[in-house]
Amino acid sequence: MAEAAAQKKSGIKRFAPSEVLFDDGDSADSLYIIQSGQVRLYKPKGKGFIEIAILRTGEVIGEMAYFDRKGGSKRSCSAAAIMPTEAIEISFNAFEKTMEGLNPWFKTIINTLADRLRKTNDKVKQLESNSAGHGENAEYKFFNNTDVVKMLSLFYLVFKTHGHIEDGKVDIHMNKLKFYMMDIFNIQEVKYEEFIQMLKNEHFIEIADDEDGLPRLVKVASVDRFRSLLVFFNTQRITVDEKKLNISDNCERFLKAILDQFILGKVENDKHPADISVILNEFKEMHLPITDEDLNDAITAGFAEDIIIGEGGKLTSIVDYAKLKKSYPAIKMMNAIKRINQSKNKSNKYAR
Repeated sequence: MAEAAAQKKSGIKRFAPSEVLFDDGDSADSLYIIQSGQVRLYKPKGKGFIEIAILRTGEVIGEMAYFDRKGGSKRSCSAAAIMPTEAIEISFNAFEKTMEGLNPWFKTIINTLADRLRKTNDKVKQLESNSAGHGENAEYKFFNNTDVVKMLSLFYLVFKTHGHIEDGKVDIHMNKLKFYMMDIFNIQEVKYEEFIQMLKNEHFIEIADDEDGLPRLVKVASVDRFRSLLVFFNTQRITVDEKKLNISDNCERFLKAILDQFILGKVENDKHPADISVILNEFKEMHLPITDEDLNDAITAGFAEDIIIGEGGKLTSIVDYAKLKKSYPAIKMMNAIKRINQSKNKSNKYAR
């Protein structure tokens, strides 16, 4: 039965971005070898996390629980995928068969190292300040506005200083970017990786192959866009909460539909009426639960005027097209950051 369980447990596992492999303190019965992707290791602290490391292709996760019998075969930290990740899961039963042929002194040394590491983790847990969570009741944010401002500043400066223009785009090698981000300005690696992934997912950057055929070339259409985003997030950082821009995800989709409508109609006016009825019908056809009320955040922020009911019940709204075009990239990034923070919050996806 044990052999059947081992065979059933072992095999290739695929994890989506932010999907948890295991949580701190979970009972452990397997380890993982990363085949592709990246995995972050972290420990809960208050309502936040202490970031430990990022593991990549070829590295092993979860082996400590096997060697550390004093720890009761418990996970010593949490692990979650940063990007689409594949890993080989190997059950402890299957791993035990491999270990049986090794010198017993090897196992003794590993057990000693595992015990020392767990004691170190316990000390960190006792001595770590509440900088990650700021107390039990504080809201944890993986990215705060200061983090975003710092990284946008570095992106702008590095691209402006070292960027290479080709085919209308500016590119820079990822090694150069990492050097400034992590070695010079001490940005946490896990935050850098998440930020790069967000920029890629939201189409702020492209990743292309370098001269060695590896995907390590970062390309942008406009370096000045980083400066505009920097100004926006710095303004948000110093603005009181009740006056900060707040656009819901549904409102963001509404604004994107308005922009698409204006682009398709080749609108050039600074202010122009948007056909809200057409957009709502499109949402209905796509089975999206978005209503005219979802435009309220945009109305409050001054991107659109109150919706008017015209002849035949047609709904329209005068939209400040110039303002919306300028602000939409910042809205898009702001909400992407918000979604990352929600996914990282212990009370949300990582709560188990």
